[in-house]
Amino acid sequence: MKPEKLFLKDDGSIPNSKLPLLVYRKVTDETGETAAKYFEELFAKNNWKNSWRNGVFDYHHYHSNTHEVLGIYNGRSLLQLGGEKGEKLEVFAGDVIVIPAGVAHKNLDEEDFAVVGAYPEGKSHDMNTGKPDERPAADQNIAAVPLPGADPVLGKDLGLRKIWAEIS
Repeated sequence: MKPEKLFLKDDGSIPNSKLPLLVYRKVTDETGETAAKYFEELFAKNNWKNSWRNGVFDYHHYHSNTHEVLGIYNGRSLLQLGGEKGEKLEVFAGDVIVIPAGVAHKNLDEEDFAVVGAYPEGKSHDMNTGKPDERPAADQNIAAVPLPGADPVLGKDLGLRKIWAEIS
């Protein structure tokens, strides 16, 4: 399974990342509770923990101290990634997106949308929205975030471990 890669550049208010956001399509054909449990177990097996279930905020936000994975277990959404000048991406139940530290995400439109989110090694995330006073501290935090020990979908030696290691 090869992920799609989205490269999102610093737009002045949102730092984004030199690491690409990764999109895995149709990781599971299940939906609803079955898919939610599947994602929770898959992510935990690959040491992406501190999971939660909900949606994606309807405003641009990013985490400067950790990467994040979202497993879509129900419905569909149109997300804007990378801030106002970023990319729009439609995601569906069964898809997984891996968001590098610093990459903004916002829900533009949804239908019965629900996700499982988690963080490498169960980190707790901070919350940033692109305000000028967030930087340069956010930039320093992002630079210090380590490469995760495993891809949340493919495990230890594949996916982001190979893709991000080539860029880091």
